[in-house]
Amino acid sequence: MVYGFNETIFNCFIPITICFLLSVTYVASLYVWKSQHERNHPTTIKQRFFSVFIMMFIAPIFLYMGLSKGLLEKYTLFEIAGLKLQGICQACLLPLVLTMVLFLGPLYMQFLNGFLNTYLDPNYWIENVKNLRWLRNHIVAPLSEEFTFRSCMLPLLLQCFSPITAVFVCPLFFGVAHFHHMIELVRDGINFKTAFLMSCFHFSFTTIFGAYSAYLFLRTGHFMSSFIVHAFCNHMGMPDVSELLTYKGTQRVVIICVFFLGLVLWCYLLNPLTEPQWFYNDYFYNYYTKIKV
Repeated sequence: MVYGFNETIFNCFIPITICFLLSVTYVASLYVWKSQHERNHPTTIKQRFFSVFIMMFIAPIFLYMGLSKGLLEKYTLFEIAGLKLQGICQACLLPLVLTMVLFLGPLYMQFLNGFLNTYLDPNYWIENVKNLRWLRNHIVAPLSEEFTFRSCMLPLLLQCFSPITAVFVCPLFFGVAHFHHMIELVRDGINFKTAFLMSCFHFSFTTIFGAYSAYLFLRTGHFMSSFIVHAFCNHMGMPDVSELLTYKGTQRVVIICVFFLGLVLWCYLLNPLTEPQWFYNDYFYNYYTKIKV
């Protein structure tokens, strides 16, 4: 059964297959160059920039092919993909604030070690913009991945899964797509078992994040919300436990409490700060409120 539409003959096999093919196409686009350089080499980065740029035009074709005719008659492809101006200010700000709450502990450590002051230095941003690896991690990768794996996949999956199920199915394509890093790890001399375990951890992390990002896209209906949060999370990375251990006594206890406070506040604010009506989220709001999960 197709959730949210009166088209019961729509087969779930179609959107799932399209999502799989889109995922394979995205990863394949990174290897068409057959470069001998490692992934952080400037030449490889530039080539992959071009690949994902082309994918930004190819991915909507997959989305269009998998959408029901009735949906396309009611909404534009841009609206379905979350590319709209109405509510964009809220979409850029509120999910970011929510995610910063989750990272309250790491941000507090940046305050203690003085790194937060770096953000106020214009030279910090000027130098980063000139850095290809920074551009890849903070702009190009979040932009292309969120557009491909959220904007062009989640609407397809919502046609055959309930919203919450779609939120957890969608990141599986995202996580599996990151397994291609195992090829590069082995190429760099890391043994297969270690490379596999590292890739499994990466898969777990990206899948968890992907579910969160898909949830934000579901609730806000905006591509910008998932893109900005993705860029921020890439910047913050995994919490640095080793740095936490350098603090002693009461200060360490305070930092741990801030970590837990951030997690509790994030859980409490998750739904209020992503209320669909705040984002004029008609399409996804209808899914979320009219379907039993």
